[in-house]
Amino acid sequence: MAVDGTMFTLGVEEEFVLLDPSDGSVALRAPALLEHLAAEPDVTGELMRFQIETATGICHSLDEVRSELTRLRQIVAGAAEADGCLMVAAGIPPVGPRGDTITPEPRYRRMAKAFPDLIDDAGTCACHVHVGLPSRDLGARVLAGLRPWLAPLLALSVNSPIENGADSGWSSRRFPIWDRWPTAKPPEEWPGAAAYDRSVGEALRHGAALDAAGVYFYARLSPRHPTVEVRIADVCLAVDDAVLLAALVRGLVATCAGATGLPRVRSARIGAALTAAARRGLDGPGIDVFTGREADQRVLLGRLVDFVRPALRAAGDLDDVEQGLHSLFERGTGATRQRRLFAEAASPGEFAADLAFATMNVPAR
Repeated sequence: MAVDGTMFTLGVEEEFVLLDPSDGSVALRAPALLEHLAAEPDVTGELMRFQIETATGICHSLDEVRSELTRLRQIVAGAAEADGCLMVAAGIPPVGPRGDTITPEPRYRRMAKAFPDLIDDAGTCACHVHVGLPSRDLGARVLAGLRPWLAPLLALSVNSPIENGADSGWSSRRFPIWDRWPTAKPPEEWPGAAAYDRSVGEALRHGAALDAAGVYFYARLSPRHPTVEVRIADVCLAVDDAVLLAALVRGLVATCAGATGLPRVRSARIGAALTAAARRGLDGPGIDVFTGREADQRVLLGRLVDFVRPALRAAGDLDDVEQGLHSLFERGTGATRQRRLFAEAASPGEFAADLAFATMNVPAR
């Protein structure tokens, strides 16, 4: 997979919550864990003191992505266990935060002051997939091609149904919480990097974000790396689901980078499709953004796979994707599994422990 000889490299960032094993509440232990993990540059803090983030290095294969994600989860889970808390891959904490949980860094304090109505619920956890590209101009054009396929990516990754100790009714409760931020919206149809940069500059001038890192387009040009960064997904409960997500994102970027005359879709339909995906995941109807009609969400995901199949085959990723989809359909999304564990748990603490175990293990069923 190459454009002008440049490989479509991959990188994946995952955000996790730290929970108290006694009652499943958030554990404000990220600063302490980061002190113990100071020698690990790929593990960092986040907005809230109950959040921790990992980032893979630059990967060329899905095997590298899987190995890196597994290694980083093991490092953080081990540090959390030694500290007396649990690391959990969930899009939101299953029991809500209490009190001041913001990480005491100047940028985060400025965010709290600028967006006081949003900050209390802001401790959501996502999976961000980066795909390397040879130019920002090409990246800006690729973003337009990603627009129709954001909802299926969210549908396969939904992993945040439990909020405040109860089923929220959403498969991704994270999405509507995150979507309240002023810049959380689909990418536009930018002809190049200059147009993209003008949109970012306009958001900053109007106070919709403090800086480029705070511009939360569902897919964007990374402000730190020469990549397209797709940010729509919940953090995945299973590493295998994160690998599947990464493979599909790379396939999409490669397909859009080499295509001309990609179909255009209305932003309103994208919004409706994302809401349907966040509500039901893969279990129920989604919205076909090309027609505006309801369609089975698994059929829509299948259309995405068909769209990127040549790119998957060229990268050697097709078998991994087909096996990943089969496993996902067999065991269910992270939200489906969370609901199952929640129904079976005898207490919030037991549910937190079950989530922590599921974060590190793929179930046999």
